[in-house]
This record gives sequence, C-alpha cells and structure tokens, in this order.
Amino acid sequence: MLRALRVIATAAPPQHSCAAMRRPGGVIGMMENWDEVRTAYNVARIGTVSGAAEVLGVHHATVIRHIDALEERLGVKLFQRHARGYTPTEAGEDLLRVAQATDDQFNQLAGRIKGQGNDVSGELVVTSVGGLSHLLVPVLAAFQEMYPALVVRYLTGDRLFRLEYGEAHVAIRAGSVPDQPDNVVQPFFQQQFTLYASEGYAARHGLPKGHDDLAKHRFIGADDPKTRAPFLRWLQENVPTEAIVFRSGDVHAQRNAILAGAGIGFTSVLQAAEMPGLIQVMPPRPEWVAPLWLVTHMDLHRTTKVQAFLSHLKERAAAWPVA
Repeated sequence: MLRALRVIATAAPPQHSCAAMRRPGGVIGMMENWDEVRTAYNVARIGTVSGAAEVLGVHHATVIRHIDALEERLGVKLFQRHARGYTPTEAGEDLLRVAQATDDQFNQLAGRIKGQGNDVSGELVVTSVGGLSHLLVPVLAAFQEMYPALVVRYLTGDRLFRLEYGEAHVAIRAGSVPDQPDNVVQPFFQQQFTLYASEGYAARHGLPKGHDDLAKHRFIGADDPKTRAPFLRWLQENVPTEAIVFRSGDVHAQRNAILAGAGIGFTSVLQAAEMPGLIQVMPPRPEWVAPLWLVTHMDLHRTTKVQAFLSHLKERAAAWPVA
C-alpha cells in the first residue's frame, strides 16, 4: 500500500508535487489518510458524492471534507465539480488506478485471512501489442463467461503500461525480456514473422530475388524509429529509409497496407494463413522471431483473479499454432 500511496504524488504537476511532499502531513504522511484516498476513489468510480457516501456508509458532508482535505494535501485538483456530479481530472484518474490496485490487494488479503480467496470479480485489465487481439479476445471472452461478475478491459498498443501504478493486472509484452523492477516475468510463446506481399503488388513490381534486390522495392514499416519488434528493427537496418514508403504505428493498418498492395511488409505466419492473396517473399528467419512475455506486478501476481486468468490463458494458448 505504501507504493500505491506514494504514486499519488506523481499525479500533481511538477510545480506542485515537491511542495505537496514537503508539506506537513503531505504525501509522505498519507499512510495515515487512507480513508480520504478510499473516499476519493469511490467518488471517481461512481461519479457522485451521494453515491460514494452510500457505498461508504458515511454522510455526504464527510465525503466532501475528505476530498477537500486530500486535494489540499496534494496541492492539486482531483475532480471537476459540475451539476451532474464529479469528474476526475488527470490526477484523479491516476488516483483511481492506484486506489483500484490497492483495493485489489486489500481484497486479496481479506480473502486469505477469511479463507475465501476464490472471488474473481471487479475489473481485469489486460494489455498487449495490438497484433495479438485476434488471439486474446476469444480467450478473454471465454474467461468472462466463466466469471460473469468480471469486467474486462483489454488495452492494446506499444506503450508500456505501468504495472507498479496499477494500470494493468497482466501485460503481454514483445521483444527482449522486460526488466522493470518488482515485476514477475514468464516466457509465453514465440511468434514467427516473415515478409509478405499481395498478389497485386507482385504483379506490378515483382518480388525481390535476394537481399541485394530489397532497395528496389517498396516496404511497409513502423512509424516509430525506436520500435521494439525485432523484425521491424531488421527492416530499418537492411532497407533504405526512402524505400519504406508506408509507415504506421497500427499493426492492423500495416496488414491492410500489405493486402492493398502498398508494399512488402511483415506479418505473423499464423496471421498470414488467415489472409488469402498473400505471397511469402522470404522464408522465416530466427532473427525475426518475436518472443512474448507474461508480465505481472509482484503485488498482484498471486491474487486469485490474476492466477485464474494466467492459468486460463496458458491452457488456451497451448492450442495456438504459433510456431
């Protein structure tokens, strides 16, 4: 819980955060003010003071007093007040994520104490690179069918979600072994990628006969020059910059560009098998393999919810033809 409360300090803009930490009773002393944090969390989650008061079993004036005291202590506004209720600011959204993770930890602790640690409910937040959605969505849907009280949030993209801040329960990351502190990292599987072109592109431009022909062709690549995907890094290192004529940060857009004949590009062997009209340009190479990792934070790794999902995911993934 100390980690979670410390993180709230980062919600304040730089000009406020240091002052908030130095102020007597500020962030450093927030271990003694969990009631205020819990109150703000419920207001952010429900959206109204009266709703939070009902859930917490306190008077609405107590809720307002807790929020005012917490905002004064942090030196930042957590909510925009309006006639319909309270809307979290960016700092309030940060607090909501942190408090959710802390609440999960408290619930797990209570379950262990009571011997009732078998509850799988509330939110399950899973993140992955976008190219895995066709594999993961059926897994998530099946897991939710097993646990109807679960609300699934599936977030995709290249951004590294901060597990230590409670932004996600499980992250599926590609590339080199994740090395962020306090994370539990497990190898998941390896996805094979290679270069493909559409039949239309091949008819218009032909196909490269070898490495020396690459510069004569048009390629589809990542928009981010710092991409972590090994096959896209290979493309940047082996194909002239001017030959990468279609760039996108969205893997689905890259696949569609290949199908549309915009150029030659990488996609997974598994995905290509489901995309008629593609021609494999080169056989797969070991340096194009994308290892995937299951990442959880140590504070949530052993919770019943996370363990149940990891077991379900591994069981379903064993049947994936991803080699």
